[in-house]
Amino acid sequence: MIAGLSIDRHVTAARVRMTAALVLASTVIGLLYLFATAHGTVDSLGRPLGTDFSNVWTAGWMADHGRAAQAWDWPTQHEVQKQIHDDPAIPFYGWHYPPPFLIIASLLAQFPYVAALLIWQGMTLALALLVVRRILPDCRDALLVAAGAPVVLVCLGHGQNAFMTASLLGGGMLLLDRRPWIAGMLLGALVYKPQFAVLIPIVILARGNIRAFLSAGLTVAGLCLLTLAIWGWPVWAAFIDSLSLTRHIIIEAGATGWEKIQSPFAAVRQWGGSIALAYGVQGVITAIAIALAALASRRGTMAVRGAAVLSAALLSTPYVLDYDFVLLGVAIAFLYADMRARGVLAGEPGWLAYAWIAPLFGRAIAEYTHIPVNMIAAIAVLTLAMRRAIQMDDALAPFRRWRDGRLAA
Repeated sequence: MIAGLSIDRHVTAARVRMTAALVLASTVIGLLYLFATAHGTVDSLGRPLGTDFSNVWTAGWMADHGRAAQAWDWPTQHEVQKQIHDDPAIPFYGWHYPPPFLIIASLLAQFPYVAALLIWQGMTLALALLVVRRILPDCRDALLVAAGAPVVLVCLGHGQNAFMTASLLGGGMLLLDRRPWIAGMLLGALVYKPQFAVLIPIVILARGNIRAFLSAGLTVAGLCLLTLAIWGWPVWAAFIDSLSLTRHIIIEAGATGWEKIQSPFAAVRQWGGSIALAYGVQGVITAIAIALAALASRRGTMAVRGAAVLSAALLSTPYVLDYDFVLLGVAIAFLYADMRARGVLAGEPGWLAYAWIAPLFGRAIAEYTHIPVNMIAAIAVLTLAMRRAIQMDDALAPFRRWRDGRLAA
């Protein structure tokens, strides 16, 4: 099927460079226009600059002013957002994160809002580009293609944290064999966005890396204890109390918009399926994605493992938005690194080009056609990674030995 749908011959280095340069230029021009036409911290459309960053900076400000636990109370946080932006009509952006993310939020709130937004996006984007550079150290176009990826524009426009998530998960996969203690710390830090860390323990154990497993566990414990030391149990109680509302309103009812949520759960709900059916489909796909990531981690090269894990992470949660597909950009870098090292298989250039460009139009197509373009891209990259693990790394060898033993018995 992959070979039949291939458009490989159309994907050339010159076309990739030109497209990346055009998207990067559009990103820079769009952001300059957004800031130039803003009034204070509010853009010309009446939204906070960085939209979702509004809840991050507000939660940090509240923590710095002795109101940390109230950050999870939506009406209270909305009132504070109105005061911060000096606009009673400002849209509400809810704070749903576990308390460890409040550590970063409180540090960012030490700076004025716009300065904090620029620091946050600039530093995390630089980290993500550094990871891509480490994955593809000898590829001269790597940084251009990474910085010019459409998902970068999507993430910057939302002031989101996907650059950091991709840096932690990508860096952890990159260092898992060579620096297990550091890799474990990076992966453990994903406690701030736990929906992308569900598969981490299984992946590490599948690799047999006990040191990374211990390091990740200690990092999680350390970050949680640090929040208790700073703000006490009330922040955890507030977060736990908010989970039910977040699940019902944001995930199950799709208040964010089904076209923005690119998960199997959201696809079923957008197609008119029940909540129970959506959870059932999501559970099956989550199990398959984690199993495939574990298989690739057990037998695959570092690059194949990285591509499989980052793409599987996007499929293993019911709540993944289009800006989170920065993770898929890093997965593409991993897969391309393996292609450079061991050769290109049929269909790979075309599908990687699709996965790279998908976030540019994924939301619009999902809204008008109900086709989850970005989710298809994640499935494609995971499929390509597993094909490499099976064909080149003999990932199914243990299964064949077990089967042959059963037949012999």
